[in-house]
Amino acid sequence: MTADTAGERRTRPGSLLRHRDFRLLWIGETTSGVGTAVTSVALPLVAVTTLNASAFTMGVLGAAAWVPWLFLGLPAGAWVDRLACRPIMVACDLVAMLAFVSVPVAAWLGALSIAQLLAVALVSGAANVFFSTAYHTYLPSLLSTADLVRGNAVLQGSEAAANVAGPGVGGLLAQAFGAVTGLLADAVSFAVSAACLLSVRTREPRQVAAGSRTTTLRQEVREGLRFVARDPYLRVFVCFGAVSNLVFNGVQALLVVFLVRVVGLDAGSVGLVFALAAVGGVAGAVMAGRLADRLGTARAMLLLVLGGPPFALLIPLATLGRLGLAACVLGAMVMVGASVGDNIIIGSFRQAYTPPELLGRVTASMRFVLFGTIPVGALLGGALGTLLGVRPALWVLLAVGSGVGSILLVGPIRRHRDLPTGPRQVDVVGFPVELP
Repeated sequence: MTADTAGERRTRPGSLLRHRDFRLLWIGETTSGVGTAVTSVALPLVAVTTLNASAFTMGVLGAAAWVPWLFLGLPAGAWVDRLACRPIMVACDLVAMLAFVSVPVAAWLGALSIAQLLAVALVSGAANVFFSTAYHTYLPSLLSTADLVRGNAVLQGSEAAANVAGPGVGGLLAQAFGAVTGLLADAVSFAVSAACLLSVRTREPRQVAAGSRTTTLRQEVREGLRFVARDPYLRVFVCFGAVSNLVFNGVQALLVVFLVRVVGLDAGSVGLVFALAAVGGVAGAVMAGRLADRLGTARAMLLLVLGGPPFALLIPLATLGRLGLAACVLGAMVMVGASVGDNIIIGSFRQAYTPPELLGRVTASMRFVLFGTIPVGALLGGALGTLLGVRPALWVLLAVGSGVGSILLVGPIRRHRDLPTGPRQVDVVGFPVELP
């Protein structure tokens, strides 16, 4: 069954895994998610324990993976709308695989440096720009509109589960064999993802050939940006996401430094803390659909973005004692769970709401802004950690982050039980037209 034949009939989450092509996508992305979760611990540990990186250097390293969004994000959306998504995703998997293989090879040759880690972060980040844009554009070609929330919940739930296992595995690998070994696991996971994508049988709707289009790449990029800027829902989601990413990626840049150098945890314990925190992501993925069904998508999303972030203020309370670590893990679990839940609802809304011919550009336009603030946030976190100390910097960032959800109260979302569903009508220049 494909999106074209499924209509609007809604299937149960479990039955989605009997959909062969969705199952292959799920297996590939879950495997890749485990590898990425391993790297989320292994790569910072390589920098901190092997290369003795400073707090500011960690901020620069955290920023490097997201800088490509500033340069490639907008044209990536236009190209994804012109080309088939699946070949783009396979190529990106292979590029990322080679980038991560280079780190253990350099380490074994005694040539590893911070410069190489930065280069790997930039290359893998560039691959992620195209992969992520294509991935979020590709899913509606496999599933019906009615199944998008549940499909996203299955995919993000598995990603959250991978985040439970991955950091723990990464910490154990780092403790037993050295931090660079964990990066081999990520390289293998990208190979598995590419193999699964190559096995998918569903063919996407034929794209208009680039040479036959009457608009230029620049005009198409502009259409995506203007669609987002003029839409009252997408516009407020972009503002909320941009500020959230700015703040919480400043936190992310400091977290490993905080746990290792301030709290005093070893590599295995750092992985365990990340794994326990990721349990919240599993809960958020499981609850997102249920909350949306019971409360409505708009109300469920507001509950998550307003209620989750304040719990993150428990993170800077971490100490080596059980109570201090328990408070830190609880705060991280609730924050991660709320983030996964609201991402599922917002992402599904965007996929169903945006006209298919604009989906790649709208996705890229939003992510250009959303992810463009991530390197700034990582640098901000590193700078604050250097100026104030790591724990005080976390207090400042998380205090700001606890109120970020209030941005969504400015737009029309607060007046609705459910977010609008179904593609919007579009006029001849690609702008949204209100339905009667």
